[in-house]
Amino acid sequence: MTGGRELMYDINSGLIALALLLMMLAAMWVGNRRGLARHASENEESRSQTLAVQGSLLGVLALLLGFTFSLALARYDDRSRAVVDEANAIGTAQLRADLLPEALAVEAGQLFDRYIELRITAGAVAVVEEDERAALLAESEAVFASLWELAMVANEEQPGPASVSFASALNDMIDSYAVRDAALDRHVPEIVLMLLYLTFVFLGAILGYAAGVTGIRPGPPVHAMVVLIVMLVFVIVDLDRPRRGLIAVDQSALLAMAP
Repeated sequence: MTGGRELMYDINSGLIALALLLMMLAAMWVGNRRGLARHASENEESRSQTLAVQGSLLGVLALLLGFTFSLALARYDDRSRAVVDEANAIGTAQLRADLLPEALAVEAGQLFDRYIELRITAGAVAVVEEDERAALLAESEAVFASLWELAMVANEEQPGPASVSFASALNDMIDSYAVRDAALDRHVPEIVLMLLYLTFVFLGAILGYAAGVTGIRPGPPVHAMVVLIVMLVFVIVDLDRPRRGLIAVDQSALLAMAP
């Protein structure tokens, strides 16, 4: 999913977390004022009902948090695995290039060095930097096209298992390229994040109201829970954003192959 198609995906993760914290605190304050105003008219049954709703809402939110965190972590794992798979595919193709005639093997080695440099550079570019990312992908594809031409030349000059295995390795390499690129565009649907966001704001109002109808204001444990919720949301959003934020996919598998 490219930048510009979704609202929250283009906003800094820290700003999203800060906005959620402020909105939850504001909703809690409004709910508490409303609860304090109704304190005198509330009876024990209505207070019990409010507390029951609060407990049920906390259970729903725990389910939503677990579901969303699982989605974000799965996407992160997919991107991490794609980096390792691509590095393995490139390494295999490099080894099989050594079986080609010497002149072709030397040229292939130079092309592989350039291809690896491009893939490492692309791995450091944020997905929202669309123009720069597109230029790097286009150049990577051009280098791969040159490698494929070498495979065809090798098959014409010296047909046999070596040229066939090299072509097969290149095919695996371009497949891993496509898988890794596609993994960057998969993340938690924005509607899920918005539902989570709005539900937490509503929870803030319920927490404030429940405290108000009992004649008190939300204490430190309630505020600590709100801060913890915001931190969890920040981690979920940050996990879900490749090449942005604090949590980044490890590129060491490709970096180890750098010329």
